[in-house]
Order: sequence, then C-alpha cells, then structure tokens
Amino acid sequence: MSVTFPSSDRSHADRLAALRAELAGVRASGGPALAFGIEAIDDRLADHGLDSAGLHEIAAASSSLNDDAAATLFTAGIAARFAARPGYSILWAVTRFDLYAPGLEQVGLGPDRIFFAEGAKDSVVLALAEDALRDGSLACVVAEVKAADQTATRRLQLAASDGKTPMLLYRRHRSRDLCPLSTLSSAMTRWRIGCVASERLPHAGVGRARWSVELVRQRNGNPFALEMEACDGTGRLALPTATRNRTATPGRADAAAGAAHSRAA
Repeated sequence: MSVTFPSSDRSHADRLAALRAELAGVRASGGPALAFGIEAIDDRLADHGLDSAGLHEIAAASSSLNDDAAATLFTAGIAARFAARPGYSILWAVTRFDLYAPGLEQVGLGPDRIFFAEGAKDSVVLALAEDALRDGSLACVVAEVKAADQTATRRLQLAASDGKTPMLLYRRHRSRDLCPLSTLSSAMTRWRIGCVASERLPHAGVGRARWSVELVRQRNGNPFALEMEACDGTGRLALPTATRNRTATPGRADAAAGAAHSRAA
C-alpha cells in the first residue's frame, strides 16, 4: 500500500531532510571533542566537549581585573589541555602584551609551549589567528580582541574547520557597560567567566579560587551556568566540594584570586 502526502507535507519533509543533512555535514566537518572530564559540563555540551576544529569565545563577566584574570586562566587551561600532546604548541596573539607568565604556568601552560604574537590592532590579530589556523600545525590558537564582527568570526570558524585546529577567541571588554558577547558571532560556544567567593578553610588561608562558569550560547544545545573550582596545574576545572560554611567576605576572596593570577600591567 502506498501513501501519498499532500504537497505541503512533502515540502516540509524535504526541508526537514535538508536541515538534517546540513547538520550532519557540520558535525562531520568538526574535530574530536575535548571533554572537560566533568559530567555536569560534558553532558550539557552538544558535542560532550569542545570541538577541536571550531571557534570558541570567552569573555570576563565584568571589566574588573579579577574577572579578567579568571577568564584568561580559563582560556589558558583549555589551551593547555589542547596542547597536552608532546611536541605541540599554541599561538597566543594580542594587541598589547600584558599576560602574566607565572599565572599561565600555574594552569599547565608553560613558556616552552607558547608562541606569542603582537599586532598593532584587532584586525591584525585576527588575520594572524586565521593564518595560524589554516596552517594546521598548532595544537590551538588563542587571540585577544575587543572587536570582532560576525564576518570575522565566520572566517575564524571556517579557518578552524579547514586547519582542524581549535580557536579560542578572548573578547576583551571595551567599556564597563557593553558585554563583549552581546554581538552576533559564528562561534560554536560562548563562555562568560567571573570570580566567586572561595570556601572557608579549616585553617588560616585562602581556599582554591572559584569561578562562575556560564555557557551563554552553544550551537545545537542549551545554555547553562555552574560554580566551579579554578583550573589546577593541568588546566582542569573541578566541582566544588560540599561544605557547610561559606566565606562571609567575598571581596577578600576575589582580591586574593586576582592577586594570585593577575595580568601584568
């Protein structure tokens, strides 16, 4: 017995089939995913990790130095894990060199694994990143800019796909009021990172830094937000241990985290 669909139903079915084919093509063009190793994050990511042939954006939750340091270390931790294979390095491109090398090394990104590049303006940094992605010989490319329109991010996404190299775009704050992630982008994921109070220790001292980790947008998935412990020496985050006593002085905890992982002026 044959079933005949109305023409309108056939057109809808054809469009659905085309969309499914397009989605399959996008997924096939991606690379293996880099998992965080934390179910609370990986299970909520469409690829169960970060596409290693895609563009991922990171921004600080605010323009404060503490949040900027947290977002920088979050980026560095991911880059360190992408570069975990022996012999692989990353490129970090900036318009102003203000990175704090000891802080990067604390999350597993030592000086022997980084090539630095400095451009006069954002467009130069983006061009450097695009060329590095298409070369395909790096473990990861990181670029810091204040402005990148949708065309620029689309070019980075295509270059990452062509070179099978992950791209981490750190969007710096241009003003205190404008969120860097408010503009359109072709990124696979967009993250917003900020400091939160660390847990009180049973003895005098400052606990492991904590961050608010928010996935603002992801392709083929939903946003979410978690409170996490900061990257360890291998660039890995951790879920906070459940304790009864929370610190009553978040300002002090944030200041300590910023001092420990600040960017050089």
